[in-house]
Amino acid sequence: MNLLPPGRYFADGNFAATEGAILAGCRFFAGYPITPSSEVLERMSSRLPEVGGHFIEMEDEIGSMAAILGASNGGVKSMTATSGPGFSLMQENIGLGMITETPTVVLDEMRGGPSTGIPTRVGQGDVMQTRWGSHGDLAPITYSPNSVQEAFDLQIEAFNAAETYRQPVFVASDQVVGHLTEMLEVKKIDEYDIVQRETRKVRNGSDRVFDYSNDFIPMFIAGTGFRGNVDSLTHDEKGYPSNEASVEKEMLEHLLNKVRKNEEKIVKYEEFLVEDAKLILVSYGITSRSAKQAVKEARKEGLKVGMFRPITLWPFPEKRIKELAERSKKFIVPEINYGQYSHSVREYGQSETREVHFPPGAVPDYKIILKEIERCFA
Repeated sequence: MNLLPPGRYFADGNFAATEGAILAGCRFFAGYPITPSSEVLERMSSRLPEVGGHFIEMEDEIGSMAAILGASNGGVKSMTATSGPGFSLMQENIGLGMITETPTVVLDEMRGGPSTGIPTRVGQGDVMQTRWGSHGDLAPITYSPNSVQEAFDLQIEAFNAAETYRQPVFVASDQVVGHLTEMLEVKKIDEYDIVQRETRKVRNGSDRVFDYSNDFIPMFIAGTGFRGNVDSLTHDEKGYPSNEASVEKEMLEHLLNKVRKNEEKIVKYEEFLVEDAKLILVSYGITSRSAKQAVKEARKEGLKVGMFRPITLWPFPEKRIKELAERSKKFIVPEINYGQYSHSVREYGQSETREVHFPPGAVPDYKIILKEIERCFA
């Protein structure tokens, strides 16, 4: 295999995301060009054939999402990359991937919006969409990188989560992380924990396609000897559609609980100076780098401020936020939107939560965040 050799690289986030996905085992990419993620598609078009994979440019994002679900059900780890408008088009097929328990990864590189917004500038307006974008009850898993290194590492994390929990997993990056150039360290492949796909090729005494008593039942792969039905309608464990409310209940609780019961395993976060903090910033993605600088400057003024950075946006880090709320009683949530993550911080923290809104188009100025910190201590 022609994987990226171990070493240190001066690379941008889109390069890193591509190579992280390939190292994780991605061998199929379907996508449609859209800034600021087009470099991922472009690099995949040349890299996948080098590692025995396949690339296809689709007619639109609807087809792209359908194609990667089909590839995954055919036994191949797959992904796509897009931005806000394309992510909107994918939502129906994302719901299909959830109900059919099809593992795949969607890299959504956020830009300005709504609609086509500012195509080449930063935004964080898709956060709620990664949680609630598709209709119905879902338990999504969403990662948020704030560096080139994490653009690489979280692709691996996302593929592992997709395979473990058998569902589409999102990486909510942003334009600045995708185009940022900084140091990337790549280790030997045997130093990474890669979740390999466990599959069923023949029947093993059961005709169940799904098993609602088992969160981690292996997939069956089309064309390998296991005959089954995969349906977008509410279905029983054999995969056949049903109109019964009891079947809907059993299926939905399985889809939700396989994530909810494992939230502490899934949730990742970073903390900075929270031990004695009387006020905590909750910040993610590129905004967290501005927030961290604001914390450093506030500390110079003697203000006891810390930062909590959710690396996993969803599931929401409810347990830790509640613990921090008991200690600090105050949160500030800076975002490049007008209050998408702050709702959850306020709901679960049950504390005073102030919002610092930044419009899409530029990296947040830490001085604006610092002024809000100073107001809280005034």
